[in-house]
Amino acid sequence: MQLKDLLNLMVEKKASDLHITVGLSPQLRIDGRLVVLDGYPPLTPQDTKELVYKTLTEQQREVFEKKKELDASIGVKDLGRFRINVYRQRGSIGMAVRLIPFKIPGLDELGLPKVVKSFADKTSGLVLITGATGSGKSTTLASMIEYINSKRSCHIISIEDPIEYLHRHKKSTINQRELGVDTGSFQEAIKHVFRQDPNIVLIGELRDLETIRGALTLAETGHLIFGTLHTIDAVHAINRITDVFPPYQQQQVRMQLSMVLVGIIVQQLIPRKDAKGRVVAIEIMNMVPAIQNLIRENNLHQIYSLIQMGKKYDMCTMNQSFADLYNKGIITWEEAFSRSTNPQELISLAKR
Repeated sequence: MQLKDLLNLMVEKKASDLHITVGLSPQLRIDGRLVVLDGYPPLTPQDTKELVYKTLTEQQREVFEKKKELDASIGVKDLGRFRINVYRQRGSIGMAVRLIPFKIPGLDELGLPKVVKSFADKTSGLVLITGATGSGKSTTLASMIEYINSKRSCHIISIEDPIEYLHRHKKSTINQRELGVDTGSFQEAIKHVFRQDPNIVLIGELRDLETIRGALTLAETGHLIFGTLHTIDAVHAINRITDVFPPYQQQQVRMQLSMVLVGIIVQQLIPRKDAKGRVVAIEIMNMVPAIQNLIRENNLHQIYSLIQMGKKYDMCTMNQSFADLYNKGIITWEEAFSRSTNPQELISLAKR
């Protein structure tokens, strides 16, 4: 069994992920669902070790053996790029592989609303893209960067763990930095990025206090910052930013956020009713003066109502997006209902 054969199958079957683990045949995630590959026997500990170790460089093997965890990316000619995560479980080795196509899709191809382009057109501030793992955050970020790259001249620096989509210089100059290869940590990279004359900084994940503090400072000093969070809606994203700070600093952080936040994009990928791939459901919070005031005054529970009523400002809740996709016959009621955090509200929005 060769990993390249499995990667070929991933591309052929348009799978997003490949799972290698002991006791099971290789599995592909197709349109959000795990599918066991027919014709492949269950993998033994030796099988998984050989598949993984043949994929890694000597340096990557050393890192994995030391830390028992590894995030990396690999490129396969004429096939694509793949993000890999290698881990140990019950004494054996497992691996998850995510497909990253060579071609970066355009914002229109992704089905994203026009307001997303207006976020990318800003010259300063903070744009957050949030959602669960596998919700398409990296693809949306790459598409926004590519939109800027084809439109205006600026210096873009990305800090990623690992680098996923590869960007080529077009109108913009793009420098991509990978944790463990080009820099030691998000915090170190952000500390030094001020001296690298960036206009735009992409931070792969806002995962701790120092990284978030650096992102806010960069946004305050006239840079456009893109970052991701693992949150389920816009209000949770704001809470996540403020709650990471000690209580005595949180009011100051709310003031900063109210001044620099451009908007929040929350995503979910949902299987289409016709079984032809997945479609994005999206919540959009566009910064308006009323939301600025609510953030400053820590009345975050009122923000949802403003998003609900903010259609003229290009805002939309996740439930409104679910209802729109269901009413158009794009997704099933079962998919919409099972994913909603407020099913009663969704029932009132759906045409059933």
